[in-house]
Amino acid sequence: MKRMIIFCMLFFCSTMVLTETSRRTLKYRQIHKKIEQLEAMVKEKDAELLHTPENPVEGCLYTAVSCFKKGIQKLQPARSQDNPMFTKAIRILNTWTYRDSGACESTCESYKKKTPKEFLNSFAKLIQ
Repeated sequence: MKRMIIFCMLFFCSTMVLTETSRRTLKYRQIHKKIEQLEAMVKEKDAELLHTPENPVEGCLYTAVSCFKKGIQKLQPARSQDNPMFTKAIRILNTWTYRDSGACESTCESYKKKTPKEFLNSFAKLIQ
């Protein structure tokens, strides 16, 4: 009887550990959701073109994330009504950090400039 109870407890605990989503996964989901929200609110007409990293190599991910964080600061809301939600989404995206020790020779200026929606779309692809 004791063995059966211990087995059931171990089975239950292992099942809970396997189904629990990691904090990192939840953070990435939250960031991806905020990027999608920004895509709907961002000013597209007369907006500044932004350096947009696409398909960065493994050692250049930190540089790409840095470029996206700099570019996010330049985004503007399309309507003034969206300003509080827009500001909150940008604040959440700025809290995300990426640690990488890879040395990269490219800079933000080496990437092509694209529209804000293309910029956010590339950022969402990087997050995925």
